[in-house]
Amino acid sequence: MSVYKCPYLAQLTLQQVRASAPYILNTGAASCPIFGQLARQMSTTTTNTATSMKVSSPPPSFDEIKAAHEKIAERKRISKIKLPTTLNSYNGIIISTECTDLSCPFLKTTPIALRRVNMDQDTIEVNGKLGKPIRPMMDTKNLFEYNTFFDEKIQAKKRDNSYRIFKCVQRRSGLFPQAEEKKHLDEDRDSRTMTVWCSNDYLGLSQHPELKKAVINAVTAHGSGSGGTRNISGTSPLHEKLEQQLARLHQKESALLFTSCYVANDTTLYTLAKGLPNCHILSDSGNHASMIQGIRNSQVPKHIFRHNDVEHLEELLKKIPRHIPKIVAFETVHSMDGSICNLEAMLDVARAYGSITFIDEVHAVGLYGDNGAGIGERDHLLHKMDIISGTLGKAFGSIGGYIAGSAKMTDFIRSYGSGFIFTTSMPPTVLASALAAIKISMSDEGRTLRRKQQENVRELRSKLIDAGLPVMMSPSHIIPIHVGNAALATLLCNHLLDRHSIYIQSINYPTVERGTERLRIAATPYHTSEMIDQLVEALTQVWKDVGLSLKDIEQQSGIVRHHN
Repeated sequence: MSVYKCPYLAQLTLQQVRASAPYILNTGAASCPIFGQLARQMSTTTTNTATSMKVSSPPPSFDEIKAAHEKIAERKRISKIKLPTTLNSYNGIIISTECTDLSCPFLKTTPIALRRVNMDQDTIEVNGKLGKPIRPMMDTKNLFEYNTFFDEKIQAKKRDNSYRIFKCVQRRSGLFPQAEEKKHLDEDRDSRTMTVWCSNDYLGLSQHPELKKAVINAVTAHGSGSGGTRNISGTSPLHEKLEQQLARLHQKESALLFTSCYVANDTTLYTLAKGLPNCHILSDSGNHASMIQGIRNSQVPKHIFRHNDVEHLEELLKKIPRHIPKIVAFETVHSMDGSICNLEAMLDVARAYGSITFIDEVHAVGLYGDNGAGIGERDHLLHKMDIISGTLGKAFGSIGGYIAGSAKMTDFIRSYGSGFIFTTSMPPTVLASALAAIKISMSDEGRTLRRKQQENVRELRSKLIDAGLPVMMSPSHIIPIHVGNAALATLLCNHLLDRHSIYIQSINYPTVERGTERLRIAATPYHTSEMIDQLVEALTQVWKDVGLSLKDIEQQSGIVRHHN
């Protein structure tokens, strides 16, 4: 059977041709010389298919079709007479006089407008006079209902109150820790100022004059983008300088930048686990989703130890031969309960059984230690930590993630980690602001900010406890308040915002386990005592309004013991 390549259909996408196939065949069989010839051959097919499909003469070429089209168009122009819309013949080639451009004249009557589309148009543009899309005729029985599936899954989340509705927060430079809630994207109608108590911009550095200045200077000098991946024109002096500063901050040989710390954790753990022969991973049960994802994707044997339980970790390590490569992965400051691990004990146990350690310091960098390097620096244990992951998107007020460790380890991840290799590198604005943030963190100003933040955390925690609210006690800057019900946690937050212009985000499943839903509060150096009092008073009021009971001091001490 001869195969014809239509010069016009070849300009279309595969999706366009597939969607329009019935109309192409129906219209083309009656008008297009190629389709018509093919249809006639198919209609006279005998048992000898190969013989019946032989073509007696070659089909018209593209140039012949184009010339015929242009001849008809010329006739129309010269005569200035409206030619009939029926099919006309020229040199044995049938074309439609409706065609006024170089798209296929024989398919002009198809219900689908077959032309290239812009990015803001649908892939297949429907002829306006038809009023509604005409879909190809097909057997729809037993096909999977994708949108029905998606809708059912979303409805399930709404029923169990785990469906998330984002608050639209417009941050204003110089207003921190306040911001505006935007109810209409393109106008200020119904917007209102609110005090934010759940931001991870822990020190307010994203609004610092030095960071803003660094961003403006960077975009003026270098433009807005990096230009490529790190391997293909996307490594600049700013990238290398920031990696050097991060290595210096954590007292390591080398550091490596990623577009986020989720990517840093996922990529590093996956690449290490897949690369190390017969590797086993021991993972804290409270680890972040990014770490879990990297471990899961690696498909290596994994062992989950109870959250911050050193004895359980050692029990699991004893079961694995000492000569087998092992990675012990955990966080220093837990993001949702605020706990801080016994870092030295974890490191010593891991080392005693021949493991390397991967330590997530995401909620610690910028906030602990003399220079803001995290719990490892605070506890003078940086020399024992093998791999440290951190973020530029929280206390450092920007975006991005990184790892720090030995030069050979970081070079291994640089060379094998797909999450590092196959992505556009961070832009100069982000790099410049991060460099400015680290400089502040390592200065007296950074130490003052950390000290003020801790003072506000202590004041707020004390007043919340005195008010009888069930504070989940922790030694870090994170203040969780136990609710235990997703619907009530969401309702509390809505009341705080609607009635008191206070924004706290409820933390529900899957971020925390069902039954442990909570409010998560983060004080900054810029929250005032007046703001703290307003929060405590408002939260106490809405707590009673939704039917929750307050605790007395004796009950509160029980909560303290439970969460320590």
